[in-house]
Amino acid sequence: MNQAMKLTVLGCLGAYPYQGGGTTGFLLQSGDYHLLLDCGSTTLVRLEEVWDPLRLDGVILSHYHHDHIADLGVLQYYWQLHPQRDPKKILPIYGHTLDQEHFASLTMPQVSEGRPYFETKQLELGPFSVTFMETIHPVTCYAMRFVENSTGKIFVFTGDSGYLASLTEFAKDADLFLADTYLFAGQERHKAHLTSQEAGEIARAAGVKQLVLTHLPQFGDLNQLREEAFQAGGEEVPVALAAIKKVFEI
Repeated sequence: MNQAMKLTVLGCLGAYPYQGGGTTGFLLQSGDYHLLLDCGSTTLVRLEEVWDPLRLDGVILSHYHHDHIADLGVLQYYWQLHPQRDPKKILPIYGHTLDQEHFASLTMPQVSEGRPYFETKQLELGPFSVTFMETIHPVTCYAMRFVENSTGKIFVFTGDSGYLASLTEFAKDADLFLADTYLFAGQERHKAHLTSQEAGEIARAAGVKQLVLTHLPQFGDLNQLREEAFQAGGEEVPVALAAIKKVFEI
C-alpha cells in the first residue's frame, strides 16, 4: 500500500530567520511515521501548527550549524516539561559523531537519546532506508538519501554543500531532490553552498523528477533564483521554491 510519503516545509532560509521566515526544518512523513529533518530557528513553532511535537518518531540532523539546530534544545525542553508527554517515551535524535560535543548534547536523560549515523553504513529508520554522503561545507555535513521501503520512492536532501560532482550519482532518479540553493548563478564552485545553476545541472544529470530549492537567501528575487535553476535543469525537471507550510508529495 502506498504510504503517501510527503515533506512539509517548516523553515527554508539559510543562515538566519528573516521577516517571519525560519531556517532549515522539514517534517518527513510516511504513513504514521513522522521524522523531523533538521531543526532550525522557528521550527518548533511551525511544527506545532501542523503536527504534535510529542508525536514525533525521531529527529535527524545533517550537521550542527546553528541554522540547522537552533530549536533543538527547546524541542528537548518541550519533551521534558510538557504536561502531556509520556515519561516512558524517549525522542531519538540521529546525528554524526565527528563533533563529539554536539553529538553528546543530543542526549538528555529520560528525554532524548543521541543515536549515531555513519557515511559507510545504511541506516534503517522506520519506513526508510537512509544512506549518507559527506558534503563540501565548513563543518562536517551529510547529504541524505531516503528510500521508502514499501514503495521504492526516493527523497534526497543535500544538507548544506558546495558543488560536488558525486551529488549527481547520489541524487540519481530521486522523486524529490531538495537542494541547498543559497546563491544566484554566477557564484559557482562556492565552498559552502550550491548556486541555482548548479542545483539545476545536478538535477538534470541525476534524472530527478522534481527539484525543490531550499536554504534560500534573504535578499534578491527568488523567482529569478527559480528561473535560473529551471534554465539549467531543462524543461524535464520541474523546479519549485520551498515555502513555509508548503507540502510536497513524494
